[in-house]
Amino acid sequence: MDGSGGQRVIGDRDGEASIDSPALKFELVAQCSVTRARATVLHLPHHGAETPMFMPVGTQGSVKGLSARQLLEDANVQVLLGNTYHLALRPGGDAMDALGGIHEFTQWPRGVLTDSGGFQMVSLLQFAQITEEGVHFQSPVDGTQMLLTPERSIHIQNQIGADIIMALDDVVSSTTTGPRVEEAMHRTIRWIDRCIAAHAKKHCQNLFGIVQGGLDLEMRKWCLDELSRRNLPGYAIGGLSGGEEKDKFWRVVAFCTQRLPYDKPRYCMGVGYPIDLVVCVALGVDMFDCVYPSRTARFGTALVSTGLLKIRAKSMETDPRPIDQECSCPVCAKYSRAYLHALTPKDGTVAAQLITLHNICYMTQLMRSARQAIILDKFPQFVRDFMLKQYPRRNYPAWAVEALESVGSGTQLGGNVLAKGEALDEWKVLAACWVHL
Repeated sequence: MDGSGGQRVIGDRDGEASIDSPALKFELVAQCSVTRARATVLHLPHHGAETPMFMPVGTQGSVKGLSARQLLEDANVQVLLGNTYHLALRPGGDAMDALGGIHEFTQWPRGVLTDSGGFQMVSLLQFAQITEEGVHFQSPVDGTQMLLTPERSIHIQNQIGADIIMALDDVVSSTTTGPRVEEAMHRTIRWIDRCIAAHAKKHCQNLFGIVQGGLDLEMRKWCLDELSRRNLPGYAIGGLSGGEEKDKFWRVVAFCTQRLPYDKPRYCMGVGYPIDLVVCVALGVDMFDCVYPSRTARFGTALVSTGLLKIRAKSMETDPRPIDQECSCPVCAKYSRAYLHALTPKDGTVAAQLITLHNICYMTQLMRSARQAIILDKFPQFVRDFMLKQYPRRNYPAWAVEALESVGSGTQLGGNVLAKGEALDEWKVLAACWVHL
């Protein structure tokens, strides 16, 4: 399509119109003429969510320290992520169902996505074991042995009532190698059929499958091909952001986005660093979630257009400027760095709340800016501006440059968007992000 941003009916690569899920209409608004970046609308039961979008993690239906009103009016959040494991513990699936589901329970009017609970089973609990039946674990409440099956996960998510629900998958670390990765990939495929059979609310909830396979592209292909045959409403790329090298991370993302159905949403799970989002948008990802913006806020660190800002640093003590002079959030409109610095050692709760709100606003604004650039067919310029602010010396991370150069119908994105700088070691890249103004 041209760069006018006009809407069109989406279809497959041969132009045949796609069949929407009963609970999801996928609308392609614009496609970048250089990269795989795209602007879409996911017409969900509770909201028309505009992508690319960042979804804050609200473990029990709320982001720690923030109200639904702040997320809606201040941060303009499109979809909020809830955690099935924690919601099942408190208040419980039966209680959620009796109280009208998560939207009524939390008074959140827009979209909600719930994860399957499997990741928490494996990562947070001791002695969790995965068998073909499901995930066996010890209750953190009373120590009794419990079992989370694909059927049980879907049943709880049906009770919670989110717009998007995730299939239970067999989760392994991205740094795991050997037979365990292949075992998990095949089990994830077997479990998706059990999830589909157990899904009782297809008319109002969308079941997304999760592509597994570790860093092995052949296994990723096998998994995504099998999931695509199920014609699910959407697909997630799972098993990343677990400590793998960035060069391998982007190659898995690029491989999956190139092969997943063009007319379905693509969700990269657990990705939350700003540069990762920008690169993955260029690779064709629509949706992201991560605890990073809220978690780093609780340590007194703010996300800004030039990197990261440590509010606890002594240089903030008398700084009258807002966190980020380019940010339009309520925190930057009202409070100075000096004020937030004064709060951090004395009233960490208030400071954490304000920085959390700013950080989530930063992420949602970043994705809205990317979306607008795609619609205007100016996404390469958006990438250039973003990278220059983050790396004013042009010492761009080599992995990001290579990822950006890899997309765009044979066009070398590096020539259009970036001048490739020196390749930095991983620790140098991280240090470059921690900007103290």
